[in-house]
Parts: sequence; C-alpha cells; structure tokens
Amino acid sequence: MMSASALLEAHGRRGPSASVRTTIHGVDFTSAPTARKPITIAAGTWSDGALLVERIDELRDFAAFESWLTVPGPWIGAFDFPFGLPRELVRALGWPQERDARSSAWERVVATLMADTRKQLIARLRAFCDARPAGGKFAHRATDRPAGSSPSMKWVNPPVALMLHAGAPRLMASGVHIPGLRAGDIRRVALEGYPGLLARAIVGRRSYKSDDRARQTGERLTAREAIIGAIESGRHPLGLRVRLSAALRERCVADPTGDRLDAVLCAVQAAWAWQRRDLGYGLPEGIDPIEGWIVTAEHADTPEA
Repeated sequence: MMSASALLEAHGRRGPSASVRTTIHGVDFTSAPTARKPITIAAGTWSDGALLVERIDELRDFAAFESWLTVPGPWIGAFDFPFGLPRELVRALGWPQERDARSSAWERVVATLMADTRKQLIARLRAFCDARPAGGKFAHRATDRPAGSSPSMKWVNPPVALMLHAGAPRLMASGVHIPGLRAGDIRRVALEGYPGLLARAIVGRRSYKSDDRARQTGERLTAREAIIGAIESGRHPLGLRVRLSAALRERCVADPTGDRLDAVLCAVQAAWAWQRRDLGYGLPEGIDPIEGWIVTAEHADTPEA
C-alpha cells in the first residue's frame, strides 16, 4: 500500500499560486436536499488578511450540486460530510483496500459503495454493529477522535453514512482533486470539513442550532452570535478573521438550523487549508488513503497573517 506521504506527493501537494484569485467555499451538505433543507454554500476570497465571505448560495437538488462541482477553478472547498469509511469496516465487508492500476483505494471503495442502495448500505452497517459487543458497535476512523466527530458509518443521529453515500460518488464523478485520496483537477480542491470542530472550540458543548422548531431557542441564537463574533475577530484556534456584510451576518445569526453558519465555518477551514496549499493543505502525514482526514483536526495552530 502506498504511504500517505507518497499519496500526497503523487496527488499534488501544491495548489494554485497565491497570485491567482482562488474562491474559497464552505459546503453544508445534506443527503436529501430540498427547498426547505438545501445544500448551503458559502463563497469568498482571501483579501487583506481575512476571509471575505461574499455570498451564501442554496442548492435545492443534487442536479444543481453536480453542476456546481464542475464550475472551473481555481477553488477550494471544505465539505461537511465524511469522505471515507473506517478501514476496519471496509475490511470486514470484504471491500477493496488497495489501489490498482487505474484507481486509488478510495475510488475503489466508493465504486463499491455506489453499488448499494441506501437500504442495502444500512443493512450492511446494521449487521456489522449487531455482531459487535455493546460499547463497541461502531468502527471509527483515525480522524474521529481528534475531530470529535461521529463515526462515518452511523446511519442515524446523525445519518452521516447516508451523506457519504450521497456525496462521495458525486465528488468522484466530478473529477475534483481530493488530497490524500484521489488525484483530480488541481484547480478544484475538495477537503472534508467539520464545522462542529471549530464551533466547539468557541462555545464548548453549547448547542447553537436545531432543525426542531421547538428547540430553536434564544440560548442557541446567543451561541450563534458568539461564534460569529469569534470568527470575525480571529479569536479562535485557527486564528483567521472573517469579514461578512451586515446582511450576511444577520442571515447566519437568524438561521436557527445553523446551516448558513456551518457553511461559513467550513469556509474558514478551507481558508486555513488554502494558506497551507504548498504543505499538503495542512493535512498530517499519516492519512489513511481509504479513511481520509477532517481538515484542521489536531492541527488548530494560529497561522501568520
């Protein structure tokens, strides 16, 4: 198996030059986009030492998302869904674990995943869990512990496995470059993000969002205001400042689902990675080429302005 460092070299450690205007995206994803619950995308640029968020777009179906993925670069995006499954699970399912002459190991896993319907995938995951003892039902990726993320094989609360099932094949089909996982168009770079990682660093375990109207409280609104204030000032572990228009700021604070704020938080993670585009986007050397890695996990240093 090719080492993670070799994969990063083979798949391009260097992104677009700093002299080229690069769009920075944060993508809050859903496995079933609708007008009420769209895929939400923050877009901006690095300007005068800060991330300038210029707009927040909403895509109401997968056709729009697939079209958006093919927009010519240069752009970099952090996507809020897991890109890979735990190697332990992949091994237990008997799925490919090595690259071949045409495809990376990750591409082979995703191609196998695509053959399952959602119902079939859930059945596989449930059978895996049923055969394991209480307290150890789920397999984990190496990135889960430092990121504090849910196992990517969970199909409920939250259904991140279904997000992976919907998102990873579309990334692969679009030809984007995914550092450490697959070589693609280096002018369109996709990284796995996780807004909860940055949000927790600012407000701790305080909840700041809910899709349940009964739980959309003033306390959660206050938490969203605190998060926005922290990223605007740069007082958070990533150290980047964000600039938002008054209208966009209000849209993020007023959105009780947190989707717009999550898109902006992912954009902050993408900007952090963009600053490290000549250093493998800030990803660690030990990435599993099947599992992937959540950008900024265990690497929340404060970059120079």
